[in-house]
Amino acid sequence: MKLPTDSAITIDVPLIREDPTLVNTQITRGLQGHPKTLPSKLFYDERGSTLFEQICELPEYYQTRTEHQLLTQWADEIVTMSGAEELVELGSGAATKTRVLLTAMANANQLRHYVPFDVDESIVRRVSEELVQEYPGLQVHGVVGDFLFHLEHIPEGGKRLVVILGGTIGNLLSHAAKDFLTAVNAEMSSGDYFLLGVQLITDRSRLEAAYNDRQGITAKFNKNIIRVLHNNFGADSHPDLFDHVARYNEDAHRIEMWLRSRQDQTLNIADLNFSVPLAHGEEIRTEISTKYDQPLAQELLASSGFEMVKWYTDPESLIGLALTQKP
Repeated sequence: MKLPTDSAITIDVPLIREDPTLVNTQITRGLQGHPKTLPSKLFYDERGSTLFEQICELPEYYQTRTEHQLLTQWADEIVTMSGAEELVELGSGAATKTRVLLTAMANANQLRHYVPFDVDESIVRRVSEELVQEYPGLQVHGVVGDFLFHLEHIPEGGKRLVVILGGTIGNLLSHAAKDFLTAVNAEMSSGDYFLLGVQLITDRSRLEAAYNDRQGITAKFNKNIIRVLHNNFGADSHPDLFDHVARYNEDAHRIEMWLRSRQDQTLNIADLNFSVPLAHGEEIRTEISTKYDQPLAQELLASSGFEMVKWYTDPESLIGLALTQKP
């Protein structure tokens, strides 16, 4: 579905065509599982996207500024090596760090197209409008969808650099991450480049502090999933009936975010005709954020069909950028 926009902007909304039973099934199956889970894409309505932007500015959340610094240092080299004239970003969000790459492409006279792909329509529209103003002559073709299910909606294009930044790949379980990157590889043309940003394994206290900020913004973000269930699916619960919990799982080298029920309650989701009892202290997992090291990242990429070109990291080894190519 193409919606009318500025002549420099096209927005496709395949999410509107998504089988409505898909997310319903994800919710109900997740809440019947052990442990109980909810799909993390439910964080991202307009309020959720705004809260995540605020998280990225928090002093405890070192990930965003460290990756931004790394991109600033190496963007010119990445752009030169890739030769790309089109940037495709999966999980684009506010495209804050992406501007570093776009600027490097513009400075090299290589910038033609940008494809932001995100589940939140409001953020895709806002970013598209901002970027055509910031980069004269830029054509933006946004896609509103879940990149786990709608990769085929990436428009045809020229010589490309596809990017996934922000440690987004860490939100997937290991088998799902491999399947997803294999699917990304299949949508790319031979010779296209792929840039993956990963968050690296580091000190537990630093990791947990990044998800338990003193201002409580991450807690609001986590609880927003209950608000979305209420607004979009008729759930009768309230965010204040849950506590935010984030802890590091050493064995799986990942942060896990949970919502802990503050009392015995029943979560009734009217639109799904579904109810689930929650005991006082019982938890629902809302997100994982897996941390990698260089060998783990390289193994994942190689198993997904990519050839490593160059590995970048910061002096403290907090963030890794893997520049790869589809053979």
